[in-house]
Amino acid sequence: MKKRSSNKTKKNAPATMSHEHAVYLSKIKRKERFVVSMRYVILIGFLLLWELFARIGVIDPFIASSPSRVVRTILSLYNEGSLFTHIGTTLYETVVGFLLGTLMGILLASILWWFPTANKIFDPYLVVLNALPKIALGPILIVWIGATEASIIAMGVLISLIVTIMTVLNGFNEISDSKQKLMLTLGASKWQIFVKIVLPASIPTMMSALKLSVGMTWVGIIVGEYLVSKAGLGYLIVYGGQVFQLDLVMASIILLCILAALMYYIVAYFEKRIIKWRKH
Repeated sequence: MKKRSSNKTKKNAPATMSHEHAVYLSKIKRKERFVVSMRYVILIGFLLLWELFARIGVIDPFIASSPSRVVRTILSLYNEGSLFTHIGTTLYETVVGFLLGTLMGILLASILWWFPTANKIFDPYLVVLNALPKIALGPILIVWIGATEASIIAMGVLISLIVTIMTVLNGFNEISDSKQKLMLTLGASKWQIFVKIVLPASIPTMMSALKLSVGMTWVGIIVGEYLVSKAGLGYLIVYGGQVFQLDLVMASIILLCILAALMYYIVAYFEKRIIKWRKH
C-alpha cells in the first residue's frame, strides 16, 4: 500500500519548471503589473493636473469644475440624504434593463438561428433598427408607456436588445457547419446540436455581447432619465445644467463612470469564471 501511494504522489507531482519558462512567466507578470500601475498613474496624474489647472486659473473651475469641488458636491448630496437615492434609482433601472435586454436578445437570437428563413426575413429590419437613433423613440415610449420608470427601463432595453440580438446571432451563424452536419449524421436532433455544439461554442460571443450591452444599457437609461425622471444621475445632470450647477453635473458624470466600470468588471469577472469552468 505504501509503494502504491508513493507512486501516485510521483505521478501527480508537477514537473519541474525550466529556467526559460520561469523567466517567461516572470516577464508576463512584470508586464501585467506595469500595465496596472500605469493605469493608476494616468488616472492620478489626470486628477492632479485637473485640480492644479483649476487652482491656478488655466481652466475656469465654474465651467470645468475640479476634483475637490466634485468631492464636496458628492459629500453635500450624501449629507442631504439624496446621494444613494439617485444612485440606487439609476442602478436599479440599469440592472433591470440590462438583464431584460440580454435575456430577450439571446432568446430572440436563438429563435432566429432555429428558423433560418425567419432570420433572412428579419435581417434587414434588424439592420435598420440598429442604425436608427433610439433617442428618437423616446417621446413615443413616453406616450405609450407613460412618464414613469417603466419608460426609462424600456429605453435601456430597446438600445441593448438589438445589439445583443445581432452580436449573438452572428456568433451562432459562425459555428462550423461541418460539426453540425456530423451531429446530424450521428442522428442528433436540432435541439441537441444547439445545446451541445452551438451554445457552448458561442459562450465567448455571448460574453462579448454582455460587455457591449452594459454600455448600451447605461446610454439608454441616462437618455430615458433625460426625457422623464424625478430621480437618478441622469436627472441630476439635467437639473445641474438647467440651474448652472456644473459641479453637480461633473459629480454625476464621475459617479456614472464609476458605476459603469464596476458593472463592466462584474461581467468580466463572470466571463473569467465561465472560461475556467469550461476548461475544467
